Amino acid sequence: MTTRLSAGALARDGDAPSGPLREGRIALLDRLSASHARACAGLALLCLLLFLPGQISLQPMDRDEPRFAQASKQMLETGDFVSIRFQDEARNKKPVGIYWAQAAAVAAGEALGVPHARTQIALYRLPSLLGALGSVLLAYWGALAFLPRRSALLAAALYGACLMLNAEAHLAKTDALLAACATASLGALARVWLGRESRLGNPIFLAFWLGLAVGILVKGPMVPLFVALPALFLSWKARSGAWLKPLRPWAGLALTALIVAPWFVAITLKSGGAFYAEAVGKDMLGKVGGGAERHWGPPGAYSLAFFATFWPGAAFAAMSLPLAWRERRDDAIAFLIATVLPAWLVFEAVPTKLPHYVLPLMPWIAVLTVIALERGEITPRRRGARAVALLVPAIPIGLTLGLCATGWKLDNHAIPWFALPVLGAACLVAGASWLAFARAHPERAFGLAILASCLLGPAVLGLAQRQLPALKVSPRLAALKDTLPCRDPLIASLGYREPSLVFLTGTNLDLLPDADAAKAFLQGGGCRLLFVEGKERDAFNFAWPVGRPAPPPVGVVEGFNLNTGRRVFVTAYAATP
Repeated sequence: MTTRLSAGALARDGDAPSGPLREGRIALLDRLSASHARACAGLALLCLLLFLPGQISLQPMDRDEPRFAQASKQMLETGDFVSIRFQDEARNKKPVGIYWAQAAAVAAGEALGVPHARTQIALYRLPSLLGALGSVLLAYWGALAFLPRRSALLAAALYGACLMLNAEAHLAKTDALLAACATASLGALARVWLGRESRLGNPIFLAFWLGLAVGILVKGPMVPLFVALPALFLSWKARSGAWLKPLRPWAGLALTALIVAPWFVAITLKSGGAFYAEAVGKDMLGKVGGGAERHWGPPGAYSLAFFATFWPGAAFAAMSLPLAWRERRDDAIAFLIATVLPAWLVFEAVPTKLPHYVLPLMPWIAVLTVIALERGEITPRRRGARAVALLVPAIPIGLTLGLCATGWKLDNHAIPWFALPVLGAACLVAGASWLAFARAHPERAFGLAILASCLLGPAVLGLAQRQLPALKVSPRLAALKDTLPCRDPLIASLGYREPSLVFLTGTNLDLLPDADAAKAFLQGGGCRLLFVEGKERDAFNFAWPVGRPAPPPVGVVEGFNLNTGRRVFVTAYAATP
């Protein structure tokens, strides 16, 4: 037996809303929700507005992004699409899906004549851009199982506007594509749970199993984890797992095996089991057992970070929690709780904390938030609600001040002047969102908050970062090779070892162990370019005999390393024929 939402129950799957009209309705939502085609077109336009600025100009962000991009580039260079390598080192941490997607995007760019396609980071980001766009459209599809068309559109827009999805859409990594896969599978699972149909059509069957299979190729067990936890919880609630039968498990598992098995068999034969030893034994269990790669965080870290990562919807999402608890026995709310809460607790318990781990849960938080909006739960009459809603303007104001302080401190008192008008507009619109909420127009507050995100994201990623050259150390170093009188120099680096430098200068970049090796490299003949980080410069100079000093520098790059949190000072030396 399914339970229903009590008074004011919501229509679903595109039906007209049954609740009363409220003041502050967004007329644009009325027009866009006139049809599914309009709604999807509106969401696609929103995503392009949010995700396109900065795709080309934002430098490769160390360290994970250039590692993924470089491994994909090496697949194209070697023609080996089974092994995953970063220079000479096997990169056995994630399955092959994202590398294939990135290599395909770059190959398409080359075919279309994009200059220097293999070092254009924007091409490697295309799978993430499309994954983020796809996850928003799939969130709309999934939300239709809970909400009328207009409200489903608002939920998908609220998810699409969140800062974490915007960030992942700009990074050539797994997480945006993973979010799309998880949203497809969970959206299908929601329709099975709420519909309890005896047999599903092929689109829902394919959405569930293709999301699962592609998700396994992208990030191993993560999508199965996101699906298994709510399936187990809801089966316990229903006292039976029979509701899962419409998913045709045997046919679905056969399809999944058909998709994922060939590469897993190939990598097993090629690596002799080394892939599993590192991916499972070192990478996954290392994150479960401790704070891998210095990313430790205490329990509760995700809950605290959520107010920034899910901005601008986080403050409103917090107000939906009383509804979730009160209506926890309702089938729709039970599904949302089962999808979010168990996985969230697992991630809070694991010592390694990275904010993007919970990204696939955010579409369902957005759905819960809009359900609460429709039920009149998002209201300034709640104690402390106005104070919580102040987070909407607080984030853009804090980012604006932080960017100005960063430029002032790191770039010789530089201020991102071109970005300031847009940043200021984002702050004003976010303030107007808070004011609309305080005046009991919550839907208008949602719309203004989404508009503030449409201003803030492009201002930061499309404009402000262009005016912070201190953060672009590797691109500035790579540009020095074009100043030499010879072409295609051999390049090495002493001290500065960021993966972005490997990606931008070439797979054969030699990362030298000491000053003597750096001296020998420069004396090796032909056209050569050497980078020496400041902490190695004295040792490098002492390596040269008296009377025969090191050649004069051909360039100096000073900046800030985001990974180490320290300033860097890199000197370039050249030897030309």
